[in-house]
Amino acid sequence: MEQFSNVGVVPLHRQQPQFQQQRPLTHQVVRAATAVTAGGSFLLLSGLLLVVTVVALACATPILVLFSPVLVPASLAVVLLITGFVTSGGFGVAAVALLKWMYDYVVGKHPTGADQIDEARHKLASKAKDIKEFGQQQLGGAGHTS
Repeated sequence: MEQFSNVGVVPLHRQQPQFQQQRPLTHQVVRAATAVTAGGSFLLLSGLLLVVTVVALACATPILVLFSPVLVPASLAVVLLITGFVTSGGFGVAAVALLKWMYDYVVGKHPTGADQIDEARHKLASKAKDIKEFGQQQLGGAGHTS
């Protein structure tokens, strides 16, 4: 199989110099023509889109001015309704996540942040114990002086 792999193939150094120069030049011309065609097409489409947008805005402006006393409050109401629904949905998701976290904590599954909660609980308990002891000392000391 190796014997026949080079059959009919002319080495590059034996090819004609004109063919080597014409092929890259042809590729460059084709690439340039494609780029100019695509760029021109996109430029034409963007210009047409701009013209259509300006014409549509010119046609819609009188209608928008006539209906603005209705459209502005209606759009404001729609924005407020959407904001309310999204906010309530977010609070609902947060509440469900919090309830799940609390359930996992109570069951003992050790959710994320449980260490901080336990540490804060121990600090609070020790401070409450210190305050209780201090109050008992003050009351005990006040009873002896009277």
